[in-house]
Amino acid sequence: MYLIDTHTHLFLKEFEKDIEKVISRSIENKVKKLILPNIDSTSIIPLLNLCKKHKNICFPSIGLHPSSVKENFKEELKIVENYLKKEKFYFIGEIGIDLYWDKSFKKEQIFSFEKQIEFAEIYNLPIIIHMRNSYEEILKILCKNSKKNLKGIFHCFSGNLKQAENIINLGFKLGIGGVLTFKNSGLDKVVKNISLENIVLETDSPYLAPHPKRGKRNESSFLIYIAEKIAEIKNINIKEVAEITSYY
Repeated sequence: MYLIDTHTHLFLKEFEKDIEKVISRSIENKVKKLILPNIDSTSIIPLLNLCKKHKNICFPSIGLHPSSVKENFKEELKIVENYLKKEKFYFIGEIGIDLYWDKSFKKEQIFSFEKQIEFAEIYNLPIIIHMRNSYEEILKILCKNSKKNLKGIFHCFSGNLKQAENIINLGFKLGIGGVLTFKNSGLDKVVKNISLENIVLETDSPYLAPHPKRGKRNESSFLIYIAEKIAEIKNINIKEVAEITSYY
């Protein structure tokens, strides 16, 4: 049995002092593959260095996070494009639209999302989508690009059952993380009513640590708590959860 953490930022400064121990704990907890989504040009080198050091464990993604879309977004997109030409990546991400804190760059976020969808098509890569207060905008763009046969993951899904079904119908998986374990999140009711084949697991380390680690720095070894919660909801063995969700 092994698990895949489909979304972890172990290259960030929060892990500088103990990254080797963090990865060792991940392996000890059967989390043996880690997908690392990029943020912007400042995180590419740390991300790639970690992946090259742990080739069979850490797998790099490349993209411009919507919260990093600022005045220089075209330069940032060019950097992503140039790296795609010279390095191997497994996803385009994380990309998307985030209208929670700041809507001043909404048009630029939409442009960047659509441009990176083009990258995904060119390089035949799945995408990792960051969606916050932007469900309608993202669904509209994906429907417009439906003929491109896009695949990928809706990172940190916390929506309702109807939204989940719409996402699944577009051919995407739901990234389920620590929010599932939060009391009164309601996500357990959604997970109960969708097939396990449409789910992948993630931590979003160092953020959103699951219960019973809530409030602490999240890390990939904590993925086991999310897998256990899904097994409880589905009334199945955790090995079955691992087998069905660990396919990337």
